[in-house]
Formats: sequence, structure tokens, C-alpha cells
Amino acid sequence: MTDLIHITCPVCQARNRIPADRLSASPTCGKCKAPLFPDTPFELDEARLNKHLKNDEVPLLVDFWAPWCGPCKMMGPMFADASRQMSPAVRFAKLDTEQHQSVGARFQIRGIPLIILFDKGREVARQTGLMNAGQIVSWVRQNLKG
Repeated sequence: MTDLIHITCPVCQARNRIPADRLSASPTCGKCKAPLFPDTPFELDEARLNKHLKNDEVPLLVDFWAPWCGPCKMMGPMFADASRQMSPAVRFAKLDTEQHQSVGARFQIRGIPLIILFDKGREVARQTGLMNAGQIVSWVRQNLKG
């Protein structure tokens, strides 16, 4: 029997069960039919972040950013490129710390851009500062070992 992986839909937030061996087959949400691994990082707010951290069994990399931050804007396309390279092994999301300031306090964010890697709801690693796609991919792989 194939192991089932739990994944929250980035659009409707429904909880999905996907056979582990079907993750690379572009699975869609059973409720809204949206891709569970979209081509670009998906937006989160605090409630959505909480749901993904509680339910998801695929590592989640979150880019904490703000619209006024120049380095954040520069990193956006590189973060999206890294997302395309690593999907479906890792899901990529973005959270606007200007709109969701309570998240900034909760995670003690002192500088942005900041990426935090979560695995099964727990923080694995964090990195502040501008990174290109290759650096992001290498950093994620290094921090998911073990």
C-alpha cells in the first residue's frame, strides 16, 4: 500500500491526501481542482500559514517579505525560480509581513527578506538576506538532510 501524504490546498485550504508516489504527477485539489503544487509561490496569511503548518507533510519554505523592501522585490523572481526547481519536494509560499504584523512578532522577525523552512509544522532553519535561486535551492537541500 502506498503512503498517503497530507497537503493543504493553497487556494481553498481543503486538506488533501495524495499517494506519495503521485506527488510529481501534478496533483490537484479534490475540492476546487486547483494545483496543489502551483507554478509560483502562493500567498499566505496567518490563518493559512497555521493550517499548512498543522496539516502538511511536505516541507514548506516561506518567504517573509514586505512591499517596501527593495531586496525583497529583487528576491521575488529568484524565489519563484527556486520553487519551480524544487517542486514537488518542497512547497514555496510568501507572507507579507506588513499586512500580517502579528506573524512577524510570533516568529521574531528582525530583518527581511527572511526565509524559514518548515518540515511537518516545525521550523528547521531560517536565513535572512537576499539570495539567488541557486543559493536558495542549495540552502534548502542542506537543511533538509538528516
